[in-house]
Amino acid sequence: MKKILIATQKPFAPVAVEKMKAIAKEKGYAVEVFEKYAEQADLVNAVADADAMIIRSDKATKEVLDAAKNLKVIVRAGAGYDNIDLDAATANNIVAMNTPGQNSNAVGELVLGMMVYMARNGYNGKAGTELRAKKLGIHAYGNVGRYVAEIARGFGMAIYAYDPFVDNAKMQAEGITPCASVEELYSTCDFVSLHIPANDKTKKSINFELLNKMPKGGMLINTARKEVIDEDDLLKLMGTRPDFSYVSDIAPDCAHIIADKYEGRFFFTPKKMGAQTSEANINAGIAAINQIIGVIEDGDETYRVNK
Repeated sequence: MKKILIATQKPFAPVAVEKMKAIAKEKGYAVEVFEKYAEQADLVNAVADADAMIIRSDKATKEVLDAAKNLKVIVRAGAGYDNIDLDAATANNIVAMNTPGQNSNAVGELVLGMMVYMARNGYNGKAGTELRAKKLGIHAYGNVGRYVAEIARGFGMAIYAYDPFVDNAKMQAEGITPCASVEELYSTCDFVSLHIPANDKTKKSINFELLNKMPKGGMLINTARKEVIDEDDLLKLMGTRPDFSYVSDIAPDCAHIIADKYEGRFFFTPKKMGAQTSEANINAGIAAINQIIGVIEDGDETYRVNK
């Protein structure tokens, strides 16, 4: 019987695990749940005899994948997959996948929730501002960006987007005003919601020059990765632009400096919260199980992210 390892330092919700187990059992797969492990070495040992593995924010390093002698497929339950060493996966003939779209609504709702919270000054009793008629820029118009746009439309916001990989006509058909450049997006919009991946081209790409183009009262909302922010430049901007605010569902490394100096101009969730809903938990987990079975049984590599 083939074994699927669910390896999660941050566990799935129990209901999600039960649904995942039920699907696997019906198809004749054994499931081992490996949660809240303390050391990376524990993951190296746990994966040794697994045929497939599901992770969340866990680090599938070269060491882990080299130790997984039976592993045929690894699925990151979520959109981002920078926590998988893709070169090591390829070298070990392991199919690496993500589950795009399963967490998108949860992230989209979080973006708008944080925007409202900040626009109303954290509900501190003082007058805030409204989102209606404000300009929202979406930096990367993928699955999450579309949900952000859909929700923001209900607030009456004017929505812009920049994504060189999405056809402008498609954006326009969905009520989005496409921007010709990332600079145009930032200089146009009162709020920018960031959804780019973290890779060699994007890391530290959100810098002083770009952020300083935002209009007075500008706010950046980051539910992507902290690595895409140039934190030195972020601190420089917050020091020179008292009107600028930064919101993220993962605290930057310089969070303590921002907290000391810029009260009321930031909000960071205590941990990465984009996918932290029961619905997203279940959706991503079920998708991961089904994709594993699809690869092993039918060779379906639709969501493969390595070569």
